[in-house]
Amino acid sequence: MKLLIVGAGEMGRWLADTVDADVAFTDADPAVAEAAADPRAARAVPSDTAESFDAVGVAVPMSVVDEAIATYAPLAETAVFDISGVMDRPLAAMADHAPDCEQASFHPLFAPPRVPGNIAVVTATAGPTLATIREAMVEAGNTVFETTAADHDSAMETIQAGAHTAVLAYALVAGDIREEFATPVSERLESLATTVTEGSPEVYSEIQAAFDGADDIAAAAQRIADADSEAFADLYAEAKRNVDADSRVTDE
Repeated sequence: MKLLIVGAGEMGRWLADTVDADVAFTDADPAVAEAAADPRAARAVPSDTAESFDAVGVAVPMSVVDEAIATYAPLAETAVFDISGVMDRPLAAMADHAPDCEQASFHPLFAPPRVPGNIAVVTATAGPTLATIREAMVEAGNTVFETTAADHDSAMETIQAGAHTAVLAYALVAGDIREEFATPVSERLESLATTVTEGSPEVYSEIQAAFDGADDIAAAAQRIADADSEAFADLYAEAKRNVDADSRVTDE
């Protein structure tokens, strides 16, 4: 399989390392494409390439995924897919610019240093090329599960935008507190804050721009701050139900 990976950053490199293919990288920065290709027996192609490929995988930031698909999807002979992290817009772009190809949107729910993990996928048009790519992800130890674009993008409002907001908000108010004061809860929050802040701010900014969720966290925090003892007990019970798997199963 000839695979063009559009975007030679961390996720594009993960894709190249996961799928057994004749890989070519292209990137807005040719030096980045060269750096990704050199240690992988892959090759770099110019950003204005007109070469055709069996599959095109788009691994660019969410803010430019539509544009990247419009540019590179026509180079795909069989399949086009993305791993940008949002699903509704890429799938719409694929339908417009590669209507005769297999089409899917994958979202690896992890950063490459923490592989393997869960990968959400919406398969708009199935076929053998995408099946091979999905199988490679599974063989690498990942759990690939089907969803819908609406369910995925709604979940990311909480799982990503909301979660990151809550963790960063804690980090912003934690201040310089002596280590001896740590509690089991604060230690976990500090660990989460360390995980979030060890990456690139651009990645998290992209998530905040793509998905609502921060306002919901702020509103929930205000509900807690305004609650009297009775209202707080109700909120506490609601929170417990939301994180109690047994309760969710019973409710359903």
